[in-house]
Amino acid sequence: MTKAQTIERMAGQRIMAGFHGTTLNPDLRFLIDTVGVCGIILFSRNIESADQLRDLCAGAADYAASAGLPRLLIAVDQEGGSVARLKPPQFEYLPGAPELEDETDAKTCAALTAKQLRWLHINMNMAPVLDVAPSEFDSIMNDRIYGRNPDRVSRMGCAVIQGLSNGGILPVAKHFPGIGRTTSDSHFDRPDLAVSLESLENYDLIPFGDAIRAGVSGIMLSHIRYPAIDGDWPASLSTIIARDLLRKKLGYTGAVFTDDLEMGAISKYYDISEIMERVLETETDVALICESCSLTGEAFEAMCRHLADSPAHAEKAKQSIRRIAALKEFLNEPN
Repeated sequence: MTKAQTIERMAGQRIMAGFHGTTLNPDLRFLIDTVGVCGIILFSRNIESADQLRDLCAGAADYAASAGLPRLLIAVDQEGGSVARLKPPQFEYLPGAPELEDETDAKTCAALTAKQLRWLHINMNMAPVLDVAPSEFDSIMNDRIYGRNPDRVSRMGCAVIQGLSNGGILPVAKHFPGIGRTTSDSHFDRPDLAVSLESLENYDLIPFGDAIRAGVSGIMLSHIRYPAIDGDWPASLSTIIARDLLRKKLGYTGAVFTDDLEMGAISKYYDISEIMERVLETETDVALICESCSLTGEAFEAMCRHLADSPAHAEKAKQSIRRIAALKEFLNEPN
């Protein structure tokens, strides 16, 4: 493999992408054989029926293998309740976080989710949500949280992590370092959460620390800006939060994902080249681009340029590739 090919492989394996369509169409083929993405993420727009989705996922995985790529991550947001891409009547209804009574409920629901996803050839779930919202607070996350105190969220989240992992599904906890105390939606603009690091440590970070000890496969960064910690960058683009807080202070050694980089909190303020440079700088492993194949192509080209221009970025990228490869090794282990 030439140096250029190595750079292109590293760049592609740092991206997870969404696409439009319900078949192995030209856009999906482009993501796999040209960009060489580490994975794809599915949305309702990709789903017509259970059999169709199963064929789509199997076909994408086989195509990636035929292109000489490492095993394809196939992800979905299947939290249950209000955030579920797999919906009735094609799929069984699974309750959302507020509907679950205790850890037994959470683990059982996660096991059922894992069984469903495995049959569909999906291997990653962007769950559990580990955000915590105070009582009687109009949080953007009110209908998606496990509870109003960090201990309950930790217990429920860890039960979900265990249920998914035991079922052969990679769980990705979100949204680090916590968005439960926000009221604005980062899909549209960039919220600020003006709390101290000590406040985060005593509240929002508790479930994430427990999830790390429980062996969570991945952690997703929020698009919230925390001015008392980093006044310049939102968490998903912040070295202070992604590297110093999550990796160094909390000791997390697994894979780190951005939230969707096409959300307004990011796309309204930064161009794609700057975003990809920040991903490299922060030691975040996977850049998530959920909508536009053309933007994914631009992100790939920008990542290639930054890797070629900076030996330091290229060296750190090798560490990310090892973390992503470790995720894929889990999928080969018996469950």
